[in-house]
Amino acid sequence: MGYGSRIDVLCSLLTKAKVFADVGCDHGYCSEYMLENGLCERAILSDISAGSLDKAKRLLSGYIASGRAEAVLGDGFFGVPESVDEVLIAGMGGSEIVGILSDETFGFLPRTFVFQPMHDAEKLRRYLVSAGACLERDFTFRCGRKFYDVIRGRRLREGEPPQSYTDSEYEFGRENLFKRPKDFLERTEKQLKNVERYLSEERLQDGSRRALEARLRRLKGVLNDEID
Repeated sequence: MGYGSRIDVLCSLLTKAKVFADVGCDHGYCSEYMLENGLCERAILSDISAGSLDKAKRLLSGYIASGRAEAVLGDGFFGVPESVDEVLIAGMGGSEIVGILSDETFGFLPRTFVFQPMHDAEKLRRYLVSAGACLERDFTFRCGRKFYDVIRGRRLREGEPPQSYTDSEYEFGRENLFKRPKDFLERTEKQLKNVERYLSEERLQDGSRRALEARLRRLKGVLNDEID
């Protein structure tokens, strides 16, 4: 695709949609991918930053002129109709994404979605399942030295039973625990080493030490495939 590995991974998870919305679009590369590959009839690009939105508007000026793309300056789902077929939100914190979805004025659970939280992925997973979402993909991937979580899912169909997640699946991601991808294990090993380094500090308070020791056992359980 040529955008860079993080954007490439996100684009690979997007599906065909009549109307696609890229919330927090930044440069607009994912909307360009959808439009150029005939995966959507129309794209909505939104961002709270005028500077970021201007970059997307320049990139997609031809599509905007033809009416196939619309640029919206605003926060969250402002200007994004609930009827949209697919939503991408990437590069925000999980808590921030939950805030967008649960906003009393503009919030909603999209029909299909790809979310890439920078942190607080567990909080996002818990909200999505409780709100009636089916999480179809949920895994960790690496881009350079950084690790990212990405979640693809959809709204539950009428009569479809809700998903049942364990605390471990909420914390680490179901796909990570069942398929144990290389990037997830590498990130877990890195986290384990960081905890071991913190535990080597002599001035730790007892409460902090106990919490770190519990975290250490948890991470070792993941690496040894001994976690429920």
